[in-house]
Amino acid sequence: MSTTNDQTKYKLCYFVPPSSLQATKTAIFATNLAGVFSSLTDADKVLYTNVCWETSGTGQFIPGPDSTPDIGTRGELEVLEEVRVEMQVLGSENVKKVVQVLKKAHPYEVPVYEVYKMEDF
Repeated sequence: MSTTNDQTKYKLCYFVPPSSLQATKTAIFATNLAGVFSSLTDADKVLYTNVCWETSGTGQFIPGPDSTPDIGTRGELEVLEEVRVEMQVLGSENVKKVVQVLKKAHPYEVPVYEVYKMEDF
């Protein structure tokens, strides 16, 4: 549920190894700020929670000399299965809070995520 009157829609998209998928979703959904869909006629009436989309794919990276990788070895190409997770967040302050929760729950030193402002038609 939104903690502000800002109803601007954002899409949060992040990439995570399957072994950490549930932990990141649990942390994010515990905020009650993401993946919440309300009635079109009554914003206070919550119809769905914990809504997200997941797709599996392959990611890759080379950990740099100053990195402390959770997965992989410095200087060596790491190719691994990852899950792309997408969810809606209402309000700019809320999406900032959700991103902070994601960063704490995610196993990567530098989590890969994207935030998109969505249009409402």
